[in-house]
Amino acid sequence: MKQDRAPRRTRQSAHTQGNITQITGDVNVQVPPVREPEVEWPIWVGTVPRLAAAFQPRAQAREAVTQARSVGGSVVLSQVLAGDGGVGKSQLAAALARELRDQERSQYSGLDLLVWANATEPDQIITAYADAADRLGLPGGAPGDVAAAAKAFLAWLPATERRWLIVLDDITDPEAVDPWWPDGSHRNGWVLATTRRSDALLSGQGRKLIRLDLYTIEEVRAYLHHRLADAGHPHLYDADQADRLAEELGRLPLALGHAAAYMINKRCGIADYLERFCDTSNKLSELMPPNADTEGYGRPVTTALLVSLNALQAADTTRLARPLLEFIALMDPLGHPSALWTAPPVRAHLCTSRPGRRRWLRSHQPAVTEQDIHAALECLRTYALIAQDTAQAPIRIHALTARAIRETIPPQALPAMARTAADAILSLWPGLDHNDRDLSATLRANTMLLDQHTFPCLWKPTPHACVYRVSSSLTAVGLYEQAVDYDQRVLQQNYETLGPDHIDTLAARGTLANSYSDAGRTQEALELDEQVLADCERLLGSDHPRALAARGNLANSYRGAGRAQEALDLQERVLADMERLLGPDHPDTLTARGSLAISFRGAGRTQEALDLRERVLADCERLLGPDHPRTLAARGSLANSYGDAGRTQEALDLQERVLADF
Repeated sequence: MKQDRAPRRTRQSAHTQGNITQITGDVNVQVPPVREPEVEWPIWVGTVPRLAAAFQPRAQAREAVTQARSVGGSVVLSQVLAGDGGVGKSQLAAALARELRDQERSQYSGLDLLVWANATEPDQIITAYADAADRLGLPGGAPGDVAAAAKAFLAWLPATERRWLIVLDDITDPEAVDPWWPDGSHRNGWVLATTRRSDALLSGQGRKLIRLDLYTIEEVRAYLHHRLADAGHPHLYDADQADRLAEELGRLPLALGHAAAYMINKRCGIADYLERFCDTSNKLSELMPPNADTEGYGRPVTTALLVSLNALQAADTTRLARPLLEFIALMDPLGHPSALWTAPPVRAHLCTSRPGRRRWLRSHQPAVTEQDIHAALECLRTYALIAQDTAQAPIRIHALTARAIRETIPPQALPAMARTAADAILSLWPGLDHNDRDLSATLRANTMLLDQHTFPCLWKPTPHACVYRVSSSLTAVGLYEQAVDYDQRVLQQNYETLGPDHIDTLAARGTLANSYSDAGRTQEALELDEQVLADCERLLGSDHPRALAARGNLANSYRGAGRAQEALDLQERVLADMERLLGPDHPDTLTARGSLAISFRGAGRTQEALDLRERVLADCERLLGPDHPRTLAARGSLANSYGDAGRTQEALDLQERVLADF
């Protein structure tokens, strides 16, 4: 015979006050009878962190929490605030907890029980639960048995009619925490957790993962303005510089808080702080003092950013995650191709640089495979030290995390790392930049930042080829003025590292002259080419290959300036020198012969240009083969000469063949 059951209890639907959804539900659930402890309510266990000065309410994240608490159809018992170190997860959790705690307690609002548990280690959670069980007077387990007391508390939560909130702050090991996750009732209980991790274990089973991102630019402005004003120094705020500071600090709340404290303590404005921050000789620990009171944790920014490193290294079976992270810190924080780290130069370097399990094994390291690299990158993603949307997507890292990592790299290791990364960049560079403009642009940005972060490692003992590859890439995609700007910076670095008379400095001056010419700055190109040729002949002699190249560049500049006869005379000398010094079949001699044909054409000497181009094509076919790119170009140039000579049908026939060959 069925026994009569107590009538179901029905609560009103979710209520909202201030942006916080109340811990009530709209589902009728039969609750087993439970005898509530006879204690004085409410009960608070643990210490909720105080809110930072000028705390920003994080409206978007709050809305996400509210929606997750009130979704229809599915039961959400827990929200997990996930994000990088320093984005303010604990602060937002503290704000939500305080608002619920401080509400007036009534039938439909307020809290009876709040437990704030640091969740870095499971023992901290167990201790907090045991404390709650003791405060509640729950039976279970022998005296002093904290695990049994914690289990009794977990068993009490889903049965109680009391409204409760459990906050698990800073989960570092989701698997270890999982057995201690409250199995609460959505009618009256709520679990709010924070973590850097994004493991699948943190979602599902009534849990919803909510990403907490960086400050918006509006939140940065509001924070800085209020923080400096509240400290009695509104004059330190500079609206014109606030956005730039936001970008330099990556809109990271913790970093902005420490920077504001620095400005208040030193009485320096935003512009002055930016100048000090951009000077990489100043360390983060100096620019963001640990005694800043924004979060109340008393730890420096670098510690907050890199707190996952110990856990990472303990979990990393490949022993490659930390060395890879150091490489990643040298790249563009906004993104770089993940394929860089499976390139042979990097794998060879990692084979000898990762720490050995035994000292005597370090000289007998096994080869690093692509699978090893992917496993290490997955480990870095798991611990939120890098971000990557898919395994093939670009890798991103927060700019301050990257800087903190760079400051830990031993100086003696930096030259080899810089050149290894540069070798990897070159290995990915498309042969024709316009075939993959996005990849070329990404590699250019990463080359420039690699140079900036490791200077002067890419310049000594000689400049790395990737430094000059940026210029040719900019030219190849038609960014001529950008190429000029870049070449001017490269030339200045040549002066600083190698001196004005070094052969590589002469080459850099020649490259800049070529960029002037491509950008239509003809007179600047001509004047610089004249100076370069004079210096090459003075320092290296008139027959040095660099002098021959400078002579050819000057001839091109003469031609570009409309000085056809001077161009022709100089080009004839260049060809004669090439044939004498390098031989008639050298690739540079073929180039000089083609350039002389162009000069003949520019001087109106059509037949001589045609004769020379016929010879160039014959030489290319003989030496390089009929399908070589230079042979195709020579065939196209000859077609042009046929057209100049009025041999229209021959020009047409040859150009059709050129097109078909291409």
